[in-house]
Amino acid sequence: MRKIFNLSFIFILSVLTLLLVFLSTTGIETKRFNSLITKKIKESNANIDLNLDTIKFKLDIREISLFLEAKNPSINFKEIKLPIKNIKAYVNFLSLIKSENKFEKISLNFNQISFENIKKISSILKPSNFSSFLNNKLVEGKLNIQIEFYFNKNNEIENFITKGSIEDAKINYEKEIFLENTNFTFFADNTDILIKSFLGKFGPLDIKDGDAKIQISPEISIETNFLSNIKIDNKLKKEYDFLNQFLNLNSLDNLNGEFNNTLFVNLDKTLKIKNFNFKNSGKIINAKLNFQKSIKNFLLEDSLKFIIVKDTEINTFINSNKNNIEIKGKYSFNNNNFLDFESENIISKDIFKSKIRANIDEKIQIELINYTKPKEIIAEVSIELEKFGDNLKLKNLNYAQGKNSIVINDLKFQKGIFSNLKKASVKTFSKKISNNDFKILFGDKIIIEGNKFDASNLAKLINQKKSDNNLKKLNKNIEINIAKVIAPLSEKLLKFRLIGKIERGKFIKISSKGDFGNNNFLDITMKSDKLKKKKYLEIYSDITKPLLTEYSFFRGLTGGKLLYTSIIDDNSSTSKLKIENFKVVNAPNMVKLLTLADLGGLADLAEGEGISFETLEIDIDQTDELIKINEILALGPSISVLMDGYQDKNVTSLRGTLIPAKTLNKMISRIPLIGDIIIPKEVGEGLFGISFKMKGPKGKIKTSINPIRTITPRFIQKIIDRNKKIN
Repeated sequence: MRKIFNLSFIFILSVLTLLLVFLSTTGIETKRFNSLITKKIKESNANIDLNLDTIKFKLDIREISLFLEAKNPSINFKEIKLPIKNIKAYVNFLSLIKSENKFEKISLNFNQISFENIKKISSILKPSNFSSFLNNKLVEGKLNIQIEFYFNKNNEIENFITKGSIEDAKINYEKEIFLENTNFTFFADNTDILIKSFLGKFGPLDIKDGDAKIQISPEISIETNFLSNIKIDNKLKKEYDFLNQFLNLNSLDNLNGEFNNTLFVNLDKTLKIKNFNFKNSGKIINAKLNFQKSIKNFLLEDSLKFIIVKDTEINTFINSNKNNIEIKGKYSFNNNNFLDFESENIISKDIFKSKIRANIDEKIQIELINYTKPKEIIAEVSIELEKFGDNLKLKNLNYAQGKNSIVINDLKFQKGIFSNLKKASVKTFSKKISNNDFKILFGDKIIIEGNKFDASNLAKLINQKKSDNNLKKLNKNIEINIAKVIAPLSEKLLKFRLIGKIERGKFIKISSKGDFGNNNFLDITMKSDKLKKKKYLEIYSDITKPLLTEYSFFRGLTGGKLLYTSIIDDNSSTSKLKIENFKVVNAPNMVKLLTLADLGGLADLAEGEGISFETLEIDIDQTDELIKINEILALGPSISVLMDGYQDKNVTSLRGTLIPAKTLNKMISRIPLIGDIIIPKEVGEGLFGISFKMKGPKGKIKTSINPIRTITPRFIQKIIDRNKKIN
């Protein structure tokens, strides 16, 4: 009995096994379900016409489910034949027993479809962004796809799943811009699309190991991760000219980088971007950026022509509202040494914030405080700035090099014009000796105070003409207290104190005093008459050279006392300068005149001990474009000079008369009565005088002379007036 049972069991098992093998491979051919499957497909879309020849009843071992399979069916969508490989209809086994014929799912497996055929199919779709994309953006490629429809208990389509792959796709982005060599697999249902193993090439950008999740309901969103490499060189710049939309390839010599990217995009029903997030981390292996025009920075001696970046890490976070970019690596200007730098940047619609820290080995020169950092000496600079529309705020600037330090806090500009400053401090050294140690405080008034200020270049900077007044929004009282001011030609001005007022970036009131030592002082006063719209400036100095060092006309002048007065309005000024009891030593133009005139003795004196003068008076009218020299009169025991002329941005022109003192005295002594009173009888014979002209651009002034035997009444009258004052 037991043996019979075992044999029966083996027989039944064998039959079932054979049946399963037969059902899973060959199947049972039937036409019973043709109309039913056609009806269900028709229900999914009324535009589909399906014709089935024979159907096989088979078993899907993997899903342990019975299904009906039709190979190479004839299926048309709006009269366009679709390349269907087979159709599988999975049925509920119990429903077959009960003759209810309930479907669980229907699977459509397509033959490989080229993009050309996809375009033909898209022609029967309603006009939409999707159909436009299919017709205009798909260039070439192949689609492998399988679609599965799932049914509920009432044999109604409840969901669908589609899966497959794209091979060798080329997609047009814009004009000549293509995403090519594109391959990926996909899986989709009525809510999501999943993309795996994405790779492609977008110009010089290689994309690999990409994946994406596209949500199509209830909203459209795209979330993707991918690796990318970018390589740009001069050869590729011509090939990928379209990248000028994104990168300035005219400036970019090369770029080589590797990045890991994450992107999230949320779209509305019209495929318009509502918001997005983009994260990027990676490394710039090397990059070179040429500046279209050499950048000349007032602090740096050399113009900046290009910048090279290498071994630089970059982290980027960009969304609809704000962009964060962090960079850390090495840079070089003009092929110099590579130095460390790092930068943190936040960019939004109205605000730009940046923190920059870098080492710098370029030569730095700040003339205002006479500070120079030699080339290849490394300094550390950190800058924190914010930009709000037209407002720029330098929150912090820290410069450090050895013992040298410059710190600036809350420096503000509006439309490029200075508006405010919280504080600044400066400590610098020249040849290892302290030359600046002061601070600037902005409050109700400006306070500048400290132990030292190096004003060696101040006269040169004041003499430079600037058309822009970047301080025109500055309106404050000012106090300056500096223990020691280093003046030009190594002069020292002690206990310098200034009290004044600034309106629209210019002084309207000054009261100032400083001590040169040895009972020599500097006094500066300025007063304003608002009704007449004029300012009255007066400068008195017991030492002249520091104030005149930048004016070539006064080169070689030593000693003397100086009085300068000026009446200033908005567009012009009238000034008078008087210097008493001084010498001219080694003055090139003066020596040249004396040599050309064959006044050998005076020329030797001018190159040796110097020629003494009792007084020099200069009368000048000045505008922005022209300096009109009404008169320059220099009187001395050996020689006297009278001249006039003008100077503009192109040329200097002077003409005048030079008379040795003995000749002049002899001529005046011959004037009846006046000569007897002014000139002693023992005056000897003198030499003839000369007239001269000096004209030409800066550095190329030519001098010509002409002997004279008569002196102009104007010159004689000046001498008479001067001698009357002396007597």
